[in-house]
Amino acid sequence: MRIAPLSLLISASFFASTVFAQDTTTVNRIESEINTKQTEYTRSTTMLDKYLQEENQLQTQLELLRARSTQLDKEKNQALDAMNDMYRRLIDNPSLDITSAQSRYQKAVVDQEQNKNDISMQLAAIASHLKDIEQIRADKHALQNTIESLKVQYTTARVERLRNEFTREGTLEVDHTLNCKRTETLAACEQRGQQMGLKKATNRFLDQIFENLTEKRLVEPKRDMSGAQVQILSSHVIKSAFSGQGDYNVNLSVTMRGDVNSSRLCHLLSVNNSFCSEYGTPLTNTYQPAYSTTFSDSQLTFSDNTDNKAVAKIVNKKPKVVAEQKKDQLIQLTLRSNVHGDEVFINDISVGSTRLVTRLPRGLHKLEIRKEGYIPYKARIDLKKTRTLFAKLEKKSESIAAPTKKREQIIQADCPKGMEVDTQPPTVDSSAVIIPVGTFKMGDINGNGLENERPVVEKTISESFVMQSKEVTVGAFEKFVNETQYKTEAEKGKGCAYYLNGEPVWEASLNWRAPGFEQTNDFPAVCLTKNDATAYAEWFSDKTAQVYRLPTEVEWEYAARAGTDTEYPWGNEIGKNLANCGWCGSEWSNKRTAPVGSFSANAFGLYDTVGNVWEWTSSTENKKNTVVRGGAWNFAPSLARASTRLILAPDFRANYIGFRLMSEQ
Repeated sequence: MRIAPLSLLISASFFASTVFAQDTTTVNRIESEINTKQTEYTRSTTMLDKYLQEENQLQTQLELLRARSTQLDKEKNQALDAMNDMYRRLIDNPSLDITSAQSRYQKAVVDQEQNKNDISMQLAAIASHLKDIEQIRADKHALQNTIESLKVQYTTARVERLRNEFTREGTLEVDHTLNCKRTETLAACEQRGQQMGLKKATNRFLDQIFENLTEKRLVEPKRDMSGAQVQILSSHVIKSAFSGQGDYNVNLSVTMRGDVNSSRLCHLLSVNNSFCSEYGTPLTNTYQPAYSTTFSDSQLTFSDNTDNKAVAKIVNKKPKVVAEQKKDQLIQLTLRSNVHGDEVFINDISVGSTRLVTRLPRGLHKLEIRKEGYIPYKARIDLKKTRTLFAKLEKKSESIAAPTKKREQIIQADCPKGMEVDTQPPTVDSSAVIIPVGTFKMGDINGNGLENERPVVEKTISESFVMQSKEVTVGAFEKFVNETQYKTEAEKGKGCAYYLNGEPVWEASLNWRAPGFEQTNDFPAVCLTKNDATAYAEWFSDKTAQVYRLPTEVEWEYAARAGTDTEYPWGNEIGKNLANCGWCGSEWSNKRTAPVGSFSANAFGLYDTVGNVWEWTSSTENKKNTVVRGGAWNFAPSLARASTRLILAPDFRANYIGFRLMSEQ
């Protein structure tokens, strides 16, 4: 059999489409913005270090002035005593010269007053400097959040670009010659030649798709796992002829479109699967092609022993449409469920979330639909025809995020061998749980964090403590205000900060009652300073006859980790709709806070340790500053990790900062 060289004609839509250029422009633009913001962030870090050094110098100068004040006070008293002594002596000796004593005293008074003025000016300079530091820190945090947000956009744009590159269209012209078998009819030989031509066209088309991928070096090694396919939109015979030696030659023009299982795009790009959770539903086919069959590389294998009875005869005339092939190899399956934000696995491969429309080969398939807090739906389906399946997921009796250890396992592990323990949560109050003793690694365990999360250190909690399972709510804070007539610093000062175009902006009208979005009593109280939180803690301690306070950073991170060493209680990937943070896939993400306890608790029974609002902690390192932990509804997922820390002035307030309390037993 002689095979003629394959001629290749790619239509303009394959390479020159403005869509792909726009995709690349978008990716490059976002990458450029990241670099610009990263430069600004580095500049802010340098500026902050400079201001902190200057603030230390100002504090040192202040201590010197205060020390000098003591010396000047002593000198003034000594000068006064000396002058009084000279006055007493002047009574007995009116000609006595007391000028030097008077001058000494006058100088001491002037020096003391000047030192007092210097101290006042120094305090004003320090206060102004601290305000500058607070603003730099707020800007730096905003820049960090902007950078992380841009990284999300950057990855999303890369995924979208790859999807578009896989689903591009084009036309190939192929020329194929083969020897007809003595045992087959001319029609069978003709059909087989055209099938072989189609196979070559689809294989070459797929090769060209991979060859022209922007991120070819990253994707090409994973080609076999890409699930890439080629869909023939239309084809026609340009010319065909039989030779006297029993050869058949056909020239085909084939219009095709690429197709890919969109849920695999993240694997190809080596990015978090959450970026592909919105995909999984193939593009709706708006074409009415003569060939509706979708082929994969493995499916495009044709045997020389073609069943002549199954081959339709093609009349060899002017350009015409090739006869329709066998029935579609892939069958449409539509999946729906009774929950939002689930994840669908078909044959152990994640393919997105419901509502999902996909196409699978005929036969048996393993199906599983998962959602945190629900019993997984599992089934085996024998797919023979197009069908729709509705899965009903039932809620678990105890909704605890997996795969964390269970609370009783952690408590038992910390108990001396042979001692029995009561693993049931104590009844401290309805909003609190026991946090058991234990040892943990604190900081950036997985190497994904910020500089202030290092080094990783081992910490031990030697005494169990009680912590509120949920953040303090608007309703709870309102009871405190109604009883005490307390005025928050936002209500007395310049209001509360919120994010506008990636920058913290102060709005005088914002406070815990009106934070800039709608809320009800079960939402976390925000726009509160550390001092506001401390005032509430004192009131709550009186109400419960038990001393409550803000947790330290060690206590907070230990409780948030709940026996895990991963970034989040459920693993190292943020997933989808598991927490309320920016781009986390919840109905509140990037919009507002969520009602407390809207997501599963960790193994200790704590809710919202990931996202919703940053939480104040008590700081023993520096009384002028404190640290918030846990991330927020408008901060990137990477800033909602267990070890993330943001350093703030204690009087800072924003509509993304709240708190929860703890109590020593």
